[in-house]
Amino acid sequence: MHGLGGSSTNWTDLAAQLAPHATGIAVDLPGFGFSQPSDGFGYALDEHADVLVRYLDTLDGPVHLVGNSMGGAIAMLVAARRPELVRTLALISPAMPDLRPDPRRLSDPRMVLAYMPVVGRSVRRSFARMTPEERAMQTIRLVFADAERFPKHRIAEQAEEFSARASHKWAAPALARSTLQIFRTWFTPGSRSLWSVAPRITVPTLVVWGTDDKVISVRRAKPTAEAIPAARLLVLPSTGHVPQMERPVTVAKAVLGMWEYVAENRW
Repeated sequence: MHGLGGSSTNWTDLAAQLAPHATGIAVDLPGFGFSQPSDGFGYALDEHADVLVRYLDTLDGPVHLVGNSMGGAIAMLVAARRPELVRTLALISPAMPDLRPDPRRLSDPRMVLAYMPVVGRSVRRSFARMTPEERAMQTIRLVFADAERFPKHRIAEQAEEFSARASHKWAAPALARSTLQIFRTWFTPGSRSLWSVAPRITVPTLVVWGTDDKVISVRRAKPTAEAIPAARLLVLPSTGHVPQMERPVTVAKAVLGMWEYVAENRW
C-alpha cells in the first residue's frame, strides 16, 4: 500500500526485484492513483483498512503485506485486527504520529495556506498553473534524500500520472481529506492511537526507515520497532521517505530475508 499522494506505481522498482520470488499486487487506495472512491467514503485510516480487509478476504491465504507511509499505518491496522490475513508485515516509513513543526515536510510551503478561506483560492490557482513535470519534481525532492537518484525515465511517468489524475474531480479532495484524517489519527488517544495499535501486532514485522526522511522523522523508527512485539528494524543511511523507490534493491533484500527466515520457522 502506497503513501499519501502516492499510487501503486510507487512499487514498480521494488516489485521488479521481488517478482522472481512471489506474485505481487500493488493497490491504488480509494481516492488515489486511478481508484475512484465510493460515495460517502471518509478517508479515515480505519476506512482504508476496512477496504483492504475486504479485498484480502477474497484472496487465497495470508499475504506478505507491505506498506509505505500512510499505507504502512493502514497495514498496521489490518495486521492488528485480522492477523490471520497477514503472513508478514513490512512497514516502510509508516505514518506514525510526528507532530514536530518542520517546513521541510511540505513539498511546497504554500500548502499550509491552500485550503484556508480567501487566501487559499489564489494559492490553489498558482498550484494549478504548475506543469505536471514541476509537480512531479516537487514531490520527488520531498520524499527522496537525493532527487538525483530518481530514475530519469520515471519522471515522465510521474508527470503523466499527475496530469491524468488532475482530470478526476475526486482526486484533490481525496488528498486534502486524507491529510486531515492522518492528523486526526495522530491526535487520537487511547486504544485507537497508532502507538496502541502497534503492540497488538503479532505477525513477524520488518520496519524500514531512512535517516534523511523529511516527512516522518527517523526518530520514530526505534520506538515503532520496539512497540511491535515481533519486529526488527533496518535504518538506511542517506535515504528519504520512500526507501522502496530510492533503494529498491536494498529493501528487496531485507524483505526477502524476512520471508526466508519466516519460511524456515526461525522468526
